Amino acid sequence: MATKPPTGDPVQDAPQVTAAPHAAAGLPAVAHTLRAATRQMGLRRTARTLLKVNQKDGFDCPGCAWPEGDERHTAEFCENGAKAVAEEATLRRVTPEFFAAHPVADLAIRSGYWLGQQGRITHPMLLETGTGPDGRDHYEPVSWERAFAIIAEELRALDSPDEALFYTSGRTSNEAAFLLQLLAREFGTNNLPDCSNMCHESSGSALTETIGVGKGSVSLEDLHHADLVIVAGQNPGTNHPRMLSALERAKTAGAKIISVNPLPEAGLERFKNPQTPRGMLRGTALTDLFLQIRIGGDQALFRLLNKLILDTEGAVDEAFVQEHTHGYEEFATAARTADWERTLTATGLDRADIEQALSMILASKRTIVCWAMGLTQHKHSVPTIREVVNFLLLRGNIGRPGAGVCPVRGHSNVQGDRTMGIFERPAPAFLDALDKEFGITSPRHHGYDVVRAIRALRDGDAKVFFAMGGNFVSATPDTLVTEAAMRRARLTVHVSTKLNRSHAVTGARALILPTLGRTDKDTQATGRQTVTVEDSMGMVHSSRGNLTPASPHLLSEPAIVARLARAVLGSRSATPWEDFERDYALIRDRIARVIPGFEDFNARVARPGGFALPHAPRDERRFPTTTGKANFTAAPVEFPELPEGRLLLQTLRSHDQYNTTIYGLDDRYRGIKGGRRVVMIHPDDARTLGLADGAYTDLVSEWKDGVERRAPGFRVVHYPTARGCAAAYYPETNVLVPLDSTADTSNTPASKSVVVRFESPGSPPGDTP
Repeated sequence: MATKPPTGDPVQDAPQVTAAPHAAAGLPAVAHTLRAATRQMGLRRTARTLLKVNQKDGFDCPGCAWPEGDERHTAEFCENGAKAVAEEATLRRVTPEFFAAHPVADLAIRSGYWLGQQGRITHPMLLETGTGPDGRDHYEPVSWERAFAIIAEELRALDSPDEALFYTSGRTSNEAAFLLQLLAREFGTNNLPDCSNMCHESSGSALTETIGVGKGSVSLEDLHHADLVIVAGQNPGTNHPRMLSALERAKTAGAKIISVNPLPEAGLERFKNPQTPRGMLRGTALTDLFLQIRIGGDQALFRLLNKLILDTEGAVDEAFVQEHTHGYEEFATAARTADWERTLTATGLDRADIEQALSMILASKRTIVCWAMGLTQHKHSVPTIREVVNFLLLRGNIGRPGAGVCPVRGHSNVQGDRTMGIFERPAPAFLDALDKEFGITSPRHHGYDVVRAIRALRDGDAKVFFAMGGNFVSATPDTLVTEAAMRRARLTVHVSTKLNRSHAVTGARALILPTLGRTDKDTQATGRQTVTVEDSMGMVHSSRGNLTPASPHLLSEPAIVARLARAVLGSRSATPWEDFERDYALIRDRIARVIPGFEDFNARVARPGGFALPHAPRDERRFPTTTGKANFTAAPVEFPELPEGRLLLQTLRSHDQYNTTIYGLDDRYRGIKGGRRVVMIHPDDARTLGLADGAYTDLVSEWKDGVERRAPGFRVVHYPTARGCAAAYYPETNVLVPLDSTADTSNTPASKSVVVRFESPGSPPGDTP
């Protein structure tokens, strides 16, 4: 039997701290998985549900976007994937009675952990300010018809379609995402911000410019057959745990692994694979060389490595460079100016470590570079990733089996949503195809990304906010500014499975529209439905839930969009929205005619395991850039400058967390238990700054023009970070990142290089949600 949700909100700023372990997974992970799953689902439901996760006839894990191979284990999930499934398949329910007992003011002071633990939302709910039975603001149940009428009423009252925002979270299916972007464009706007804007937009910007495709170029098989894998700015043990199995397989085949990160990560040290007895007991040491880099020093590191490759006779793949690349001479001139002294300052590394890395690189014929948000969330993220591409191009490591670029996307189907047209700056060819298929005229001017959407709400230029999933308020930067901006909206709408903080930070009116999850059966007028997703390596496959929905009052995401479109567009739309709701195969037929690579979509996705989308650089060594070749670039090297008495802070996840969903209050792989408001600082830096282990401090971020932000009441944890660096969890530290502090080109919030000083609050704080 599943446990009841917590009634009290636990203290999160008084953790117990022990030494961090040096291995991930193994028996502890199995025990934590079963405990978390049965607490939410009960024993029988746990077995029934987890055995369908990531199976060819089951549903795609709602957690990360890591791909599955052709051969599947019976238990094809990781600890955090199981937690994601358990939170969605939970037996706990959030009913109208819950909302009657909890006014919005009460929800607003609760932690994200407490909100998420309450369970699945069962009814559509409406908030009309001041209409609660006790004079306070309460959500009250509303019919679906009335909910759609309210949204249509607000949208039609706008002075311009561009006063509406249509936000999308990564877990939205291909079918729902395609319909949502179609609705937005028929309505008349390209305001389609999505979670990519906050994570891998820098990757897409850099890769589109340099190789012509804004996605990774490797397959899972490539990873298995690489000679060298460089994992930079990424923590697979917590964020993509199934990646550890792929790294283990690569190691078994003889690959070397270099990890580049400011913090040591248990999963990259040793992986105890729970699928095998030997793995459980001994595990596999993964990292051959750990480069504990200073935050933001990655561009300088790769620039110096490129200089050293250029200076090594025979190291450059001259034939590949001559035939397939553009801009080599300008790049080489810039790279040869790299010097050791500046690089060692930027990176904090020893010369011997970089020389050892170079010897491993020169010995490798097939090299892959994997990265995540540790590279993408800096002011200079785009030139950093361009430098990674330079590094791979020099030795012909793109378009070669076992080699290439591997940006590891976070959320399941975040990449698929972009493929489906969820983008504020769509390509003209995509809009031309969409218009031809549906007989519409899509707007051609660019819309708002996430940061610009918040500015538009703040400035009164946007008035209706519609979110397909996600937790926008907690995921975005500059928390207080974002919350104030959201409260200026006339209407905020969230399509959700569970409660989160965004439901408590609303416009003048607010709607919560409860939807089916990945684990739920989706039955429409023509029968049982299937949706599709795209993983981090461009494989498209089906997903089909197996559980009775949490409530008879839920609608699927495609049904919600289709019904909303009928309410908003009415007779002016010739799109067969009702048919799309009845049969998702009809949506896929239209996708096949609009988006290249999806030809014969229904037949191909029906095959077990799905199909791979085409990728010209990988498949043909063809680079669809403006020059027709892969582009070398020569941007100036940048890295954060650190004033005296300050540290560079990176925001990160705990192990009991996925994005803004908090599963628990422990970070087992860092030795932190029972709390989240902690800041990890190297003991030597802490002593220099007078910060005792266990002391409490306020974090104050410093930006240009004297801009500051404050996050109060963090417990100091002495931790072996890189010198001059610190780390703390988000969303608690999102408040420290101003809205205008973004990456050049991509406009992604610069959450990984925050200059902070420490001010004592005087005494330990109380319960901080």
